[in-house]
Amino acid sequence: MENLLQPTGDQVRAFRNRQSGEPIAMLNLLKFKSHATYEDGRDSSLSGREAYALYAKNFREIMEPEGVTILYSGDVRGLLIGHGDDLWDAVALIRYPNTQVMLDMLRNEAYQAAQHHRAAGLEGQLLVECGEGFGF
Repeated sequence: MENLLQPTGDQVRAFRNRQSGEPIAMLNLLKFKSHATYEDGRDSSLSGREAYALYAKNFREIMEPEGVTILYSGDVRGLLIGHGDDLWDAVALIRYPNTQVMLDMLRNEAYQAAQHHRAAGLEGQLLVECGEGFGF
């Protein structure tokens, strides 16, 4: 397992090829930097969590009008089953009306402009695509 900031080209192609037109949910497992570091070298007193919060605010403003919904977000407290404490700091479950909305987001200029806060705040993440199928 490896926390990263961006998908590979192969991952984006596979994501696009899986699209069904149905809603998807993206499980975000987030690991924050202790101190935000911006690529342009600006001096920042923000924590990684604070920088990511700026990205999250922009994300909501850009994507909620497109039908994207934050289903859940919260802090990771610890593991009940398994091993690997301190892998993630927070989680978010985000619903997209369909895959194309997320693909369009990646090309959206306003979204791209908000990415500097995301990159400054995140050490890495896992992004898990979830779809209909398993009934609990």
